[in-house]
Amino acid sequence: MEKKAFMAPDPGRLRLRTATRAVLGIGAAVALCGLAGHSLAAAVTGGLAALLALFTVTDATVRDQAVTTAALPAAGFPVLAVAAGLHGHPAARDAALLAVVGLGVYARRWGPRGHALGVFAFMTFFSAQFLHTTPEQLPELYAAIALSLAAASAVRFGLWCLERDAPPAPAVPPLSGGRGLGRTTTRQAVQATAGAALALLAGQLLSDQRWYWAVGATWWVFVNTTSRGETLVRSFRRVLGTLIGLGVGVALVVPLHGAAVPTAVLVAVCVFGIFYSAPVSYTWMMLSVTVLAGSLYGVLGVLDTGLLVLRLAETAIGALGAVLAVLVVLPVTTHATTDGWIQRALRCVHACTEEAAARLAGSPAADPAPRVAELEALLGRVRLSLAPLVHPLSPLRARKARARRVLALLDACAREVRGLAAVAADPEASHDERLGAACRRVEASVEALTAHRPTARRSQGHRSQAHRSQTHRAAVAEGASPLTGPGPALAHLHGLERALADLAAPLHSSPRAPLAGV
Repeated sequence: MEKKAFMAPDPGRLRLRTATRAVLGIGAAVALCGLAGHSLAAAVTGGLAALLALFTVTDATVRDQAVTTAALPAAGFPVLAVAAGLHGHPAARDAALLAVVGLGVYARRWGPRGHALGVFAFMTFFSAQFLHTTPEQLPELYAAIALSLAAASAVRFGLWCLERDAPPAPAVPPLSGGRGLGRTTTRQAVQATAGAALALLAGQLLSDQRWYWAVGATWWVFVNTTSRGETLVRSFRRVLGTLIGLGVGVALVVPLHGAAVPTAVLVAVCVFGIFYSAPVSYTWMMLSVTVLAGSLYGVLGVLDTGLLVLRLAETAIGALGAVLAVLVVLPVTTHATTDGWIQRALRCVHACTEEAAARLAGSPAADPAPRVAELEALLGRVRLSLAPLVHPLSPLRARKARARRVLALLDACAREVRGLAAVAADPEASHDERLGAACRRVEASVEALTAHRPTARRSQGHRSQAHRSQTHRAAVAEGASPLTGPGPALAHLHGLERALADLAAPLHSSPRAPLAGV
């Protein structure tokens, strides 16, 4: 279940600061476009470019973020020219859009930079349909985009660089899955193209003017999803957020009739809401996006209740296209995706333990902190992958209970690893010879959980009980119970062993079988 956007924890007020910076950056971009004498369409295009630069550029270091931001026009300008030149050729325009969709999703194989460039290219094509861009407008639009990216960069990298004072975010490469169609990004590119084609055809039957909304919905449903379960949940949340946003739009946007000052204030609030809610609630983010789109249509003088209803219908068509694509075209199961992320998290647990033990043994080069940060990022991917199973509307009760048990035990592992890393960071902490034995048992537990042997599931229950007994006997032999050891490091290691042993039951038994004790 999604956290409520305005009640979710915000450590260090990072979401608050990021959202505030986004309002400043996008506001500066639009203001500069106005001062430069650009048209309303150019100002809207520039504002969208600034929003995308601040929202989608997520490289690990400030330098890489600057490089990606500078590269955005290389992806957007050619696409904008193609979109503007094909307005009178619907068949060629549709084919070009589908090619942009496929290539944009495929580009995710190159990490955050590929993702940002793919999104920017698609949204540039989308905005050309939204604003009915013509070739004669291209020089002005290019200038507006360049000016807006410069303004957003000045705020992000100069005036208010949050990332410069923070440690780099850990890079979490996507699950590869092999070569060709075995690679997740390749399968998603095929799925997204098929889903966009369905949305395009159905959207045009509903409206030959606003069909691109359906394609846009399909595109954004595929962003940050890897399995069919994640796509189903995201589709539901997109439609729900749009529905709620339409209600807010009718109440707030329609009565404004495009008035400049109150609309500008509402747009700023929507931008803040998008950035503040995006990390914790896709529904709230879509609410903000829907109100923002309604506000822009109000400024353009074409907003009415019928247009808002059409947006909901096109969004539903796009979401349905995404759902059909992931169910029929090269489906990636939720179980396979989740298993991949869990195994990576477990291997990271072992790596964290090794680094902490080496640090306690006196190695100055060992540092568990980066591994702990990587583990937190991996657990975020596990939670995202398991979200379809723990969703309140999920009818799979046994799998829901199993997923919740796995999440609870992985969170327990993370707590013990964080505690162990904190102990290792203490310069007065001394090496205890029993740490090596405990670390070897942790390694054995991880190997047992990540091994794929035909007999693993049949015998895992007995091995789990045997391992818990072994852990208890070893702790007693070391002079400590699993809960209270002679030193904090041993206590955390025993807690970690216990959590890993308990993970065997939900991970190595049938996903559909009831879980004992739950």
